[in-house]
Amino acid sequence: MNERLPYLREKTSRLTVSPGVYLMKDKQGKIIYIGKAKNLKNRVTSYFRETPDHTPKVSKMVSLVYEYDFFVTDTEYEALVLECSLIKQHKPKYNILLKDDKGYHYIKISNEKYPRITAEKQISDNGIYLGPYTSSSITKQAVNEANLVFKLPTCKRKFPQEFKKSRPCLYYYIDQCMGICKGKMDADNYNEFISQAVEYIKSGSNASIERMQKDMEEASENLEFERAAMLRDRISAISKASESQRIVDKELKDTDVIALAQNAGGSCVAILMYRGGRLFDKSTYIFTDSDVEEEILEAFIVQYYQRNDIPRVILVERDLPNKELIEELLRKRCNHAVNLLYRQRGNSLKLIMLAKNNASEHLSIKVGRTGKEIIALEELAKLLGMDKPPEYIEAYDISNLASTAMVAGMAVFENGRPLKSAYKRFSIKNVGIQNDYECMREVLVRRFNRYFEGVDKGFSRLPDLIFVDGGKGHINAVEPVLQEMGITVPVFGLVKDNRHRTRAIASSGSEISVLSTKSAFMLITRIQDEMHRFAISYQRTKHAKTSYELELTKIKGIGIKKAQRLLTKYKTKNALKSATIEEISKLLGVKEGIAAEVYSFIEKL
Repeated sequence: MNERLPYLREKTSRLTVSPGVYLMKDKQGKIIYIGKAKNLKNRVTSYFRETPDHTPKVSKMVSLVYEYDFFVTDTEYEALVLECSLIKQHKPKYNILLKDDKGYHYIKISNEKYPRITAEKQISDNGIYLGPYTSSSITKQAVNEANLVFKLPTCKRKFPQEFKKSRPCLYYYIDQCMGICKGKMDADNYNEFISQAVEYIKSGSNASIERMQKDMEEASENLEFERAAMLRDRISAISKASESQRIVDKELKDTDVIALAQNAGGSCVAILMYRGGRLFDKSTYIFTDSDVEEEILEAFIVQYYQRNDIPRVILVERDLPNKELIEELLRKRCNHAVNLLYRQRGNSLKLIMLAKNNASEHLSIKVGRTGKEIIALEELAKLLGMDKPPEYIEAYDISNLASTAMVAGMAVFENGRPLKSAYKRFSIKNVGIQNDYECMREVLVRRFNRYFEGVDKGFSRLPDLIFVDGGKGHINAVEPVLQEMGITVPVFGLVKDNRHRTRAIASSGSEISVLSTKSAFMLITRIQDEMHRFAISYQRTKHAKTSYELELTKIKGIGIKKAQRLLTKYKTKNALKSATIEEISKLLGVKEGIAAEVYSFIEKL
């Protein structure tokens, strides 16, 4: 708890409602966070209110705030520009910051009579370099594709020094090298192919094909049939490479595609850069923050394009609140039109999902989760209108046999995976006859009473999301109970079809279809299957135990308490069968003759 909150609230009550920038400072006067606002009073007040609903990062930041300062601006756009400048200057701890520690990669055209095209990690000697690129895989891919399409040599032989000194290598015989080592091509012709390969890397397949088509027609008219045939083969090779390369799109002349993946371990932004109709480069940035997606994307875009080329089109997966302001800022930086586009269908959506999959896979490496699990949780959060993916999910199912052996099971999923160590079983105590609504109410009241008592560590954590097996009736039955207890965790029902398969998610007012979101559907189905399996396995165990108790009481001298004492001591069938007559006699306090009857009953199980 921050002892300065009363002072900060009092100061904020007199703050202006104008646009501006605020600077949060710690006790040493160091700036720890910088933000912008179109209404300074409202924005700063949100940090210091008495009933906050902050993310862990913001809560930690607020606990350290000793004082704050602010700048008043005329417009929200001016506030955005000032915020960007101040963040770059002060690098506050709690702002999302892009680090300069990413390695860069280059494409080198060596300075030789017969140049080579290679992928390099740094500029080291003479030659022409393309780049820098942030993705090593795309750099190597571009080099390999150019060398393959134009059949350029990749061996270590020196030309022209080693002409005709040995037979061509395997690549010549499998038609992946033009065979320079045979000494039949002069440097001018070879360098023409190098120029074509460089243009192919820079401009993509479409521009290269157009120019080479003209050169082929010109060679044909000049009766240079050998050269025309070689150009024809190059065009064919480029076209074939383009057809097999899914990341080429002639419509994407100058476009960046940005998407975000989130998990409890943080956030990852992936950016795919398309230039001249092909994927030019890719980069990913991982942050420890798991804030609202729109805020992370806006902060990333503003900072990223301070030091990187700004394309004419930026595709994003979210409709950003400050879209127009950011567009205006980027236009003034690059002096050309910039469109920040949000698309939900068609080819643009496919590109966004490609970027999102890249972000998910990079984040999965960091947090030890698969990209599919991360995407499933994100889809689920969007489906349910949650601000961020649920890290900790509890799912409840009631199981009974008529009005006997009534039980409930609580399955737990953490980061999209079952957390079996946190599973809990409930035996229904206060409901005498079959009534799923009352049983569910009893279970949730007992669960959260344990949370408030703080005794059982297994109940000490509040879930981010609760699922119950059932529809709107179940939700309407339990929501008032949770509200009375002060539990604000969102609750949804899992609705099954007549084949016991997940059909929809129920809220108190309507049903939400899950069939259109494949990853979320698979996760929900798994949760429902797991909670049902766990509940019914406990119900069967309890039913069997109840049956044993009733059968044991038929033995003279064995009442219900002694039967329960025996089954409590030996919890499984195998444990019961391991007990000796002497042990049974001592445990139940009966004569060995009665213990022998009990032993005989157990052996028949």
